[in-house]
Amino acid sequence: MKQFVEDNWFKILGAIILLIALADNPYSYYQFLRWAIVIIAGYTAYTAYNTRKTGWAWVFGVMAILFNPIMPFYFSKDTWQLIDFCSAVIFVVSIFQKHDKQS
Repeated sequence: MKQFVEDNWFKILGAIILLIALADNPYSYYQFLRWAIVIIAGYTAYTAYNTRKTGWAWVFGVMAILFNPIMPFYFSKDTWQLIDFCSAVIFVVSIFQKHDKQS
């Protein structure tokens, strides 16, 4: 269990902060969310690419672009809640993916 958490804590953190975003939060939380997810998704895309999991690298690369705080995308709150939820699910699914399987 300890090894599982050590290997996936970054993804777990990403899923948690995305799920917290579904609540009614101040605007500053969503600014923090953009920075945190762009870093987490970018790092996850990088590690996926280095382990030859190109499918996951693309998924997390697109997620990093979507959440980028420099040139942000503007959607309605309902759309962002859907994106946040789906992104959290993607992080969770990627945690439980088999390590020896190439994506």
